[in-house]
Amino acid sequence: MALACGRIIEWIENIAPTRLAEHWDQIGLQIGYGGTEVRNVYLALDLDEQVIDEALAKDCQMIILHHPLIFKPLANLRWDNQQGRMIKRIVENDLQIYVAHTNLDIAQGGVNDVLATKVGLEKIEPLYEDKKDELVKIVVFVPLEDEEKVRQAMGDAGAGHIGQYSHCTFRTEGTGTFLPLDGANPHIGKVGSPEEVQEARLETIVSQRKLKRVLKALFKAHPYEEVAYDLYPLLNESKANGLGRIGYLAEPLSVQDFAEQVKKNLNITSLRWVGKDKNRKIQKVAVCGGSGGSTIGHARYKGADLLITGDLKYHDGQEALSLGMDLFDAGHFATENPAMAQLAEELREKAKTEKRKIQFFVHQKNQDPMCLL
Repeated sequence: MALACGRIIEWIENIAPTRLAEHWDQIGLQIGYGGTEVRNVYLALDLDEQVIDEALAKDCQMIILHHPLIFKPLANLRWDNQQGRMIKRIVENDLQIYVAHTNLDIAQGGVNDVLATKVGLEKIEPLYEDKKDELVKIVVFVPLEDEEKVRQAMGDAGAGHIGQYSHCTFRTEGTGTFLPLDGANPHIGKVGSPEEVQEARLETIVSQRKLKRVLKALFKAHPYEEVAYDLYPLLNESKANGLGRIGYLAEPLSVQDFAEQVKKNLNITSLRWVGKDKNRKIQKVAVCGGSGGSTIGHARYKGADLLITGDLKYHDGQEALSLGMDLFDAGHFATENPAMAQLAEELREKAKTEKRKIQFFVHQKNQDPMCLL
């Protein structure tokens, strides 16, 4: 059963909200149309000719990328360079290209959470805490026989998320009263006749960014012509979003032993190390997927014994040594690529929840262009 590209975009942006992206980033639907019907979706870290070949071979109508295809404004669009040729193929084959970049880096469950979990960290928190969701409580009054339908619709739209639980609500029963006036078309009762109805008071919470979507689902599922509901802004603090992650190993490990664990878990054969003693015990570790040299000072400030990232430079190493912190450069590719499989799995769950038979394929042939001889 096909689904509009725009709906899949809503799923992605529920996982990695666009508001989390850095101001300089180029994210979202870069090529295509939100109304295009999609049956199969392909996910890859980067776009190249091979990714397009594989996507077309699997009859995909949409490709989700981490790194933007179009980052700088195009001065021209020519078929004698790789970018131009790829865009030509994309348009000719009606492929939709969507990018989730720094928003996926920062989002809960995104690139850095996946990396932190992969290398064996526990008690994981954002390295930088700078983007929290504002929370709202929704209270709605609904006839008892329609309560389950409304509760499910609101939960499916994103209400009731608390930690690792979804669809969290609280209900009490009571009596609702109303008097339909001239011009009303009541679901229960008659115009001019006072009514009493056994109703449930249904309460749940939702982040501000999901509120519009949840209200839309509520109004669609609720049987009443005029829905009685209340919105309360909350002072509760939600989990913070931010760049990077920091956490702890279950027990201290030597730098050498931890290096072996990281290589195994990230499926790499080598990594670059900055440090002085391979036998030094470490436990508090920071990670920043991709290119994270700029986080060295902050990672040390937060108490990290070691930082895992990619794309490190000579002076990054000097800075870390001066601060007494070790570095692992595991590569840009290896520190980000695992997140694509996780994103695909989350999208499969959303398709399952909405009873949509959309297939999500993850590119298996991407590889790090940087190799050690």
